[in-house]
Amino acid sequence: MSKLSTCLSTLALATMCSLGFFHSASANTTTAVSIARSGPTFLGDGGTYPFSEAVRVGNTLYMSGQIGFKDGKLVKGGIKAETKQVLDNIHSTLLKYGYRKSDIVKCMVMLTDMDDFDDFNKVYKAEMIKPYPVRSAFGVSELAAGASVEIECMAAK
Repeated sequence: MSKLSTCLSTLALATMCSLGFFHSASANTTTAVSIARSGPTFLGDGGTYPFSEAVRVGNTLYMSGQIGFKDGKLVKGGIKAETKQVLDNIHSTLLKYGYRKSDIVKCMVMLTDMDDFDDFNKVYKAEMIKPYPVRSAFGVSELAAGASVEIECMAAK
């Protein structure tokens, strides 16, 4: 009987191990992760122009390029005046959608005359907050409405 008892014990143990293995192999081992995804929210409109003022995706705000318009007209006074107005317009857009200058993470600058780069930088440095966002600057042949500078930014919270 001890051989029979040993054989049955071995068989029972093998069966339990097999069932345990089967159960653990078929168990759902993935962990469900809840990721909140928000699609783009298009904000404002370009008025008569075919673009949105900004688009929010998650906590990131992508703003359309701004030129030195005030009251529907390009400000006078050259690159310094235009740059100041552009940055004022960007600041207004940020505030409108619940962001601040310190939330800006990237800017792309377009200048019609790269000789204006130093004057542009003087105004930019005075108006922006340290640490400065990453930035690109490009020389372009022309901009809308005869502007000398256009700036496009992204902000994140």
